[in-house]
Formats: sequence, C-alpha cells, structure tokens
Amino acid sequence: MAKSREPLLQQQQPPKTSQLARTLSRADDELVSFRSCLRWSCVDQTTTPRALLSWSLFFLLAVAVPAVSHFVLSYSERRRPYDSVVQLSLSAGASLSFVCLSASLRRYGLRRFLFLDKLQMESRRVQVGYAAQLRRSLWMLACCVLPSFLAECGYKVWWYCSGARRIPFLGNEIASDSVACALELASWIYRTTMFFLVCVLFRLICYLQILRLQDFAMVFQEESEVAAVLSEHLRIRRQLMVISHRFRRFIVAGLVLVTATQLAALLLTTRSHAEVNLFNTGEMALSSLGLVAGLLICLRSAAKITHKAQALTSHAAKWHVCATIESFEADPETPCEAAAASNRVFSVIDVENQEEFDGEEAGDAEEDELEGTKLVHPHANTICFQKRQALVTYLENNRAGITIFGFVLDRGYLHMVFMIQLSLVLWLLGKTIGIS
Repeated sequence: MAKSREPLLQQQQPPKTSQLARTLSRADDELVSFRSCLRWSCVDQTTTPRALLSWSLFFLLAVAVPAVSHFVLSYSERRRPYDSVVQLSLSAGASLSFVCLSASLRRYGLRRFLFLDKLQMESRRVQVGYAAQLRRSLWMLACCVLPSFLAECGYKVWWYCSGARRIPFLGNEIASDSVACALELASWIYRTTMFFLVCVLFRLICYLQILRLQDFAMVFQEESEVAAVLSEHLRIRRQLMVISHRFRRFIVAGLVLVTATQLAALLLTTRSHAEVNLFNTGEMALSSLGLVAGLLICLRSAAKITHKAQALTSHAAKWHVCATIESFEADPETPCEAAAASNRVFSVIDVENQEEFDGEEAGDAEEDELEGTKLVHPHANTICFQKRQALVTYLENNRAGITIFGFVLDRGYLHMVFMIQLSLVLWLLGKTIGIS
C-alpha cells in the first residue's frame, strides 16, 4: 500500500522540532481564515482577554438583548405573540453551540479539533481534497447565514415601520427604534452564525473521513497485505469513535431542541384564538428554518459517512470473490475451456458496465468507489483464501460509522427519527384541531 505522503500545503510546512508545533495554530498556516472567522465571531478564547470578551459578547447578544427585546419591546401579545418561542429557540441553539465549540477549542485546539495534526499521515489525494473543503466551508457558512439575515433585516424594518407603539428610551422615537433594531439584528446574526458554525465544522470533519474511506477503498485494487488493511481500518474506526464522542451531545441536544421548538410553534399556531399571518409568524418561520437546516446538515453528514463506512463490507466481499475466481483460474487443474469461458463472461460484463456508466453523472461515479458495482481484477493472488475470508468476516462484524450513545446514525436511524417526529405532530394536531 505504497502511497505518497506529503504534508498539507508544502509552502507552509511546520517546523520539525516538536510534534506539538503541528498541533498548535499559527498565524501563517492554512487555518488563518478560520481563526479570523473565530475572532470576528468572538469565539477565540486563546488568551484571557479574548475569553472575557467572548463570554461578555455571548451574554450580551444571546441573553441580554433577547430578554430586553421580549420583555420591553414586545408591547403586547397582539404585536408579537410568538416572540417567546423565537427568542428561546435561538438563544438555546446559540448557547449549545457556543459551549460545545468553546470547550472543544479550549481542550483540543483548532488543529486537533479539525484533525489537521494527523493529516500528514494521509495520502496526497486526501490532503488536497481536505484543503479544498477547508476553503469552501466558510463560503458554505456565509451561504447559510446571509439569506436568513437578509430576510430578518427586511422583517425587522417592516415591523418597526408598521406603526407600533414606541418606547423612546433615547428621548427620540426614531433614534430609539434604530438602536433597538440594530441590537436585535446583531443578536440574530450572532446566534444564527454560532449555531451554523458548529454544524459546518461537523460537516467538514465528516468530509475528511469520507475522503479517507474513499482512499481506503483503493487498497482492494492494489497488492495489499491483510494486516495493513486491518490496521488502516482500525485507525479509521478510532477516528470515527472520537468524532462520535465529541459531537454526540451536540447532536442529541440539537435534535431535542428542534423537536421542542417545532412542537411549541405548532401548539401556538393551532390555538383557537391564534392569529396566523406573515406579520406575526414570519420571524418564527425564519428561526425554525435555520434550526432545522443546521440539524439536517449534521444528520446528513453523519448518515453519509456511516453509509460510506458500511459500504466497505460489500467492497471487500467483491474483492474477495474476484481474487478467489482469479486464483482458481490460475490453478493448472482447471480446464482451459472453463477459464476461457469465464474470461469471456467477465469481458462481456465489463463492457456492459462501461456502457451503462458512460452516461452517468460525475457524482454517481464518485459514489461507485465505495459502492463497488463494477468488477475489479485485484492483485491478491499472494494473499491466501483464509486471510481474505477473515478480513471480510471482520468487516461484516465491525462496521464503522458515527454513533450516538451506541446507536449507529445511518439512514435507518434517520427514518426512525422522521417517524417519531411525524407521530408527535399528528398527536399534537389530534389534541388541538381534531385530526386523527
């Protein structure tokens, strides 16, 4: 399994004086944009002044401003009847993300948290793909936050211009409304960014493991030793267990938060005297969409990496079958006619597979690396049947993936979560408006 192992971004190669130098963040490496994002989000707590600033801004924008907005600016139930659900859901999501992210960064550091300290052990293909995904992650974060923020800006301007009763705490109604609107918008974008930041980081970490799994699947097309394949799979399983342990509380708490928020919103909007219109429920719809979108990013990333990891079993089984067939073909006791017929069958199948996949998209071709829908001709003649069978048996009984307190987060888990959510919604609708 000889591969080129090169460090990420050679022009920014760390000094070799200590292994700790690779795990610490520096101002001239590939994480400069991430650290800038963390500083602007006031999540960077590398020094005591920055930690004090981070916690102060968190209490100001995630606790104080929403509380003042609800108890002072929410003049009556008629004006903002669903404001309590909006403020509690956003503040809870931001608090969960802030505590999780600050604790992880303080304990591991940014490089170890993103598994960059172990990236030099990977192949060049994995390093280049992960570096490209690092650059795309901040763009994805902006794509998640900016549309929600622009919609919230339009809604807030509409709300303050609609003729609501004023509280001129600055002595002037226009100045008071401008300051209040600016503070609410700052609180909104801070809480939304905080929640999406952890979701995007989780997706980034999962993408690294997907690259590693795709790279790992290539060993079945090379002259690979079973011991080396087993060692690599154990290393991937260990990293997946670390990821599961770091993010399991965040995923479970986010799932509970989103479920409680949606049920509370449904309960309030289905009351007999509830006024449901865009003016009253617009802000609640925006907050709900943001929380659900962030949770779906996490669940989809976890389910995808679990599916990729479990697909290795079928890939290894196909490798074992092809190697066994080749070994029988090489047996001198096998009649030549049977071997020739077998070769003709494989040739026809290969041609049909090639014609079938010629018209497919590039994404489907990438999926095929782990799905194993094409026949391969592995160089496994030197590996005995017992070793290959032992490896396949091991993979069948030790399937890797993202787990949450022992439950594998795969597509079956997502189906279960969807059915539980649907059952709760139907039960609540049956209790409120009589749907059965």
